Amino acid sequence: MNDSAIDYAAVFQALPGMVALLTPDLVYADANEEFLRVAGRRREQVVGRFLFDVFPDNPNDSGATGMRHLEASLQRVLATGERDTMALQRYDVEDADRPGEWEERYWSPVNAPVHGPDGKVVLVVHRVEEVTELIRARGGPSGSRARVLEAELYTRARELQDLNDRLRQAHAREREVALALQEAMLPAPRQLGHHRAAVRYRPAVGALNVCGDWYDLVDLVGGHRLGVSVGDVVGHGLEAAGVMGQLRSALSAASRVAAGPAEALDVLGRYAHVVDGAESATAATTFVDFDQRTITYSSAGHPPPALVHPDGRVEFLDRATDPPLDAPPDPGPRVQAATTFTDGATLVLYTDGLIERRHEDIDTGLARLAGSLTRHRAAEPERLADAVLLELLPSGGATDDTALIVVRL
Repeated sequence: MNDSAIDYAAVFQALPGMVALLTPDLVYADANEEFLRVAGRRREQVVGRFLFDVFPDNPNDSGATGMRHLEASLQRVLATGERDTMALQRYDVEDADRPGEWEERYWSPVNAPVHGPDGKVVLVVHRVEEVTELIRARGGPSGSRARVLEAELYTRARELQDLNDRLRQAHAREREVALALQEAMLPAPRQLGHHRAAVRYRPAVGALNVCGDWYDLVDLVGGHRLGVSVGDVVGHGLEAAGVMGQLRSALSAASRVAAGPAEALDVLGRYAHVVDGAESATAATTFVDFDQRTITYSSAGHPPPALVHPDGRVEFLDRATDPPLDAPPDPGPRVQAATTFTDGATLVLYTDGLIERRHEDIDTGLARLAGSLTRHRAAEPERLADAVLLELLPSGGATDDTALIVVRL
């Protein structure tokens, strides 16, 4: 039997467990027969309605927090695009036919994303395991065991939920401090003579995967020259922000005295070997010579810079790529290459959060970037940067942070 012969709508309705489909706005798109039966709802009372209008928290019981925890789980799925399994939850469910009457229920939910062709979450599969009968069993020895089990399961579930809440609060505080530290260490945008530049940093959604990305602009000695760099540190939070600051400062100093970008990255790689937390860090740096209209570049395991020519052609600077900074056990001279540009061209450096998507080839992300740069090539750097971020980053935020720098040549 092939896929075209399977009635998936009928399969969904016949699933033996409780399953519902939610839109990104948390409106019920569908619910199977078992979900409606166990929840005590008719289809017209569920489908097309907001989740928490159908199942609100019990206003008479401040301890009824199941729906609030459920909302937090669903928002995590929408933000990260990843499955979220919840601890056993107690819910007070209002009788649909007798408003004001509430029944204590115990459900164990799993929420999983459904991705559209563009990688965005278009639906959330909300599966619920009903364990109320087990928890609330009564009568004889089995009832005693059930009451013990009820107390144990509920206590452990609340302890786990409280621990998760405390961890998220701690991560959120660390995130705020790390972002403030990173903002203080990254250079502010500035006018480069008659050349214009725009810089952007977009932190990842959630408390993790932030503060490892950086950018830098350096006035080089000798002629009308500029160093433009980006880098990415593996890790998150305060540790990543600290390593990021060390590497950015080291490359900034090395660029001012190095003969070219390869030598600057060679020095940075040797330095990275003695910096805890710099494992697998990547960087790309370009030396722009405005007098000679040349760009000399080198990359240490980083996505290639993009040169947007005035006619809309996008040239990825990918002819000088070496392993990440600390990868070679015995670092040797790194490679570099050069290209030319004309007035009105645009140089774009970025980190992998802009182009990489799970389950997608990197060439797809590069092509998406090239298309956006071509469409908006006439825009000023500030508008160009905003347009690229708007088109390439997921609407709910990315799961990796992103740095972007745009320089009009």
